[in-house]
Amino acid sequence: MAQTKVNKKPALIAKKDFWPFLLLTSLFMLWGVAHNMTDTLLAAFKRIMSMTDFQTSWIQLAFYGSYFCLALPAALFIRKYSYKSGILLGLGLFAIGSLLFYPASTTMSYGFFLFALYVLAGGLSILETSANPYILVIGPPETATQRLNLAQSFNPIGSIIGVFLSKVFILSKLNMAEAEDRTSMDPEALKAIQAEELSNVMNTYVGVALFLVLVWFVIKAVRMPVASETVESDGVRAGFRRLFKNRNYALGVMAQFFYVGAQIGVWSFTIRYVMVELNMNESDASDYYLLSLILFASSRFGFTALMKYVKPSLLLAISSLVATLCCLVVIYSSGMTGVIALVLISVCMSLMFPTIYGLAAEGLGKDTKLGGSGLIMAILGGALITAAQGQVSDISGNIGMSYIVPLVCFLVVMYFGLNHSYSKPKVDHPEEKMV
Repeated sequence: MAQTKVNKKPALIAKKDFWPFLLLTSLFMLWGVAHNMTDTLLAAFKRIMSMTDFQTSWIQLAFYGSYFCLALPAALFIRKYSYKSGILLGLGLFAIGSLLFYPASTTMSYGFFLFALYVLAGGLSILETSANPYILVIGPPETATQRLNLAQSFNPIGSIIGVFLSKVFILSKLNMAEAEDRTSMDPEALKAIQAEELSNVMNTYVGVALFLVLVWFVIKAVRMPVASETVESDGVRAGFRRLFKNRNYALGVMAQFFYVGAQIGVWSFTIRYVMVELNMNESDASDYYLLSLILFASSRFGFTALMKYVKPSLLLAISSLVATLCCLVVIYSSGMTGVIALVLISVCMSLMFPTIYGLAAEGLGKDTKLGGSGLIMAILGGALITAAQGQVSDISGNIGMSYIVPLVCFLVVMYFGLNHSYSKPKVDHPEEKMV
């Protein structure tokens, strides 16, 4: 009798690589902690140093500007050495940047805090440039995007932890004196208040640094699976030429730039929006930010499951459209209605970063490491677009109106999702080894 051939879908990850894969996903959680603690610093420094929205956006400029500057050196580093070496280097800089919050708080210098964030984010840039393509290539290419979505699902868990840490140890300990009150204070009294507030910021980041040192030693000791990829011998310039002749990849980098700008803008000003619309202080308003991240985390697991039945590119386009509609409600509504719409944007965003990354990286083969650096460099959108949103808020005098900026960004992401169906790049099958 003739036997019917059954096409079995490839596994998400090989059994032998399960525990190393689980350890890798913990890294996604760690940079989630750093990202969303940083988002809350905009509200914190606005009160501590009586800044405008545009001035506080320099926090994101330092943070995501570092991502842009360090992503390409990170790609060159892991091309020469390995993904694991890149992860160790990134974790080390992450810890050093966190420790630099100590001298920044003692000098009470905003510029020093920005420098500490720049070093910290440089570590994250190297870490993400290593970990994202690593996740893609250590398993079957047919499930690469789904695998990256699963790993990225641990990122918002870290985000929730980061906001919780900030709420408990930073925002809840802010002195409630407004900018006008601080201006009229005795300089020494104001300095004492600011020193205490900045000390709380420092203690939180130093605590994170100590934990990172422990993780560094664990990663160092564990044998990790990596893809044995052949690197093109014609250099970086030729590699980038190949990449940007790839229309799918070029559009993916553009979509990632605008998506990250939208995400960071939405989250950076969530606390400020809730404070204005619901008349709350920073600590209470951060509960809505925390709720956004909880929904973001749960939705990412849901979208990952849906990808078994619906094309990732279609899910990306639909979620972008819904996010655009939610932005319209935030802009033209007010009170609790606007806040609910703002929270729901996080549900729509939950699948976007890993899906854009996975779709853009399809078929890059020997240029995967270099291509990963381009997709991480696109995170610069978090700096530039957030600054633009801060400017719109300051000029219009309406924090809600500033959400027209992420609205435009989501339209770009929707275009990439719809366009992806026209491009089906060839996928390489890298071999594996243990290190």
